[in-house]
Amino acid sequence: MELVIFVRDFVRDSFRLAFDLRSWRAGLRAGRLPSLVIAAFSCALGVVLAWRDGRGDIPNTVAVMIAGLALQVGVNLVNDFFEFRQGKVDDKVAHLGFGARDRELLEWLIFLVGLAFFGLAALIGLFLAWRSGWQLIVLGIVGFLGGFFYTGEPLNYKRRGLAVVLVFFLMGVFMVVGSTFSVSGRFHWRDAFASIPVSLLVSLILLANELRDFESDVRHGIGTLAVRIGYRRAVIVYCALLFLAYASPLVLWRVGVCPRPLLVFLALPFAVPPFLFMRRPPERRMPIIPLVMLHHLVFGSLFCASYFVPA
Repeated sequence: MELVIFVRDFVRDSFRLAFDLRSWRAGLRAGRLPSLVIAAFSCALGVVLAWRDGRGDIPNTVAVMIAGLALQVGVNLVNDFFEFRQGKVDDKVAHLGFGARDRELLEWLIFLVGLAFFGLAALIGLFLAWRSGWQLIVLGIVGFLGGFFYTGEPLNYKRRGLAVVLVFFLMGVFMVVGSTFSVSGRFHWRDAFASIPVSLLVSLILLANELRDFESDVRHGIGTLAVRIGYRRAVIVYCALLFLAYASPLVLWRVGVCPRPLLVFLALPFAVPPFLFMRRPPERRMPIIPLVMLHHLVFGSLFCASYFVPA
């Protein structure tokens, strides 16, 4: 009987919150929509590599882009839930004025919506596996586990200082290679090497996020890479990743993996503002992430476009 009452109250209150505009505002914040440029350009590069080789497929291309975006939305929502439940972050929507019970219920709704996005990505993944090869199921499982355990226990590799390294593979190399395979139905090591510049920038975004939240993470005892090595060393690592992101296309071009990469250097002016904000006090670092996302957008667009520029 108590379970019936709990379910009844949960459904009733969930419907009430679903029609509350504040819930949508909180959900959009938890979804971190600007961060979708990560999945967008990892998937887009994989699609470009497939079409460049004459193996393009329109239904698979559309499916890959939707699945990649759905996966990242699911990752963002689920990890927002875990961070809130673990008490490792300040309440990001305190200004919306939710009561304690509604606030906790809202996080559960965010978690369930995140799982729904995972489910959508899984369904599309099965469709792509049917069309291109069942090897995609393995990559899909790895992607789900990697996203879920970013802050999910017992792994929670963010607090173990591994996020910057693991996202290089999970949201970079694996997503690019998986997208290429989904569209073309074939795998080539050249595609993995071609993903390196964009993958480096994915790690760069995660490190920039850790630098922005450095003081908050220290206060909450979250052992991110930046916290473990210190702020100044983390900035040096940031600069090294940025250098490698621009140097790697030149190396890949010289070994015949990528086309002439001169276009990507047009993105360099967009790389300067985030670095300048890293030198500011903590309360003035908030623009770092939008600026890093903008740089990723410009770099990713130019890198993809370089594959269609005549030699």
